[in-house]
Amino acid sequence: MSTAGILVIGNEILSGKVVDTNSPYLCRELRGLGVEVERIVTIPDGVEVIAEHVKVMSQTYDFVFTSGGIGPTHDDMTIDGVAAAFGRQVEYSESIASRIARATGKAPTPSQLRMAQVPAGATLLDAGDLWFPLVIVENVYVLPGIPELLRKKFESARERFRGVPFVLKRVYVTQMESEIAEHLDAVLHEFPKLLLGSYPRIQEEAFRVMLTLESRDPGYVKRALDSLLVRLPASAVHKVE
Repeated sequence: MSTAGILVIGNEILSGKVVDTNSPYLCRELRGLGVEVERIVTIPDGVEVIAEHVKVMSQTYDFVFTSGGIGPTHDDMTIDGVAAAFGRQVEYSESIASRIARATGKAPTPSQLRMAQVPAGATLLDAGDLWFPLVIVENVYVLPGIPELLRKKFESARERFRGVPFVLKRVYVTQMESEIAEHLDAVLHEFPKLLLGSYPRIQEEAFRVMLTLESRDPGYVKRALDSLLVRLPASAVHKVE
């Protein structure tokens, strides 16, 4: 089973000026590929703090994804932080500079050339229609903070992360969580490897609780689902999907 850590970088996230939508996206996509995200950390723009967290995450998880801090401005420090995490120098990439020139139709400006700096020895993966490639250093994937660009870059590399995906079933229940707790305990006793989630929905009118059943084994999920449905009163089950 592959694991991942997500590092969200940016003062704008910590100040509340921008809402992070990248880590929820990555969690959903990675889950579907069979990768279990074990940690999400949000940190400020700073080379030392970026380097510290990248180093620890790289040693702890199979994949690390950074989000934000790779643009042409003064607060874009991710590249320097990732390089420092692995004790590498930052070097000029003629390949990226050429891509920028082709994309803009003119010689890159000094600020644009800041984006042509990458950690020494980094892998540059073509991201299709994006002129700036995906930068990979060991098991760290450096992604932009702009959601649309992050998604395109992730898509360009998604097959690298594919494993055995999780199978997910949802059961929507009209009873309160306290009324079905004993049934959930019984199912978990019978299927101890099942990932069973219970989420009350106060604002919903049609149901009170959403249950999720997950496993990498489709047959295991089906047997657990059948056991749960037998235990729950038929009138309490609003929908199964």
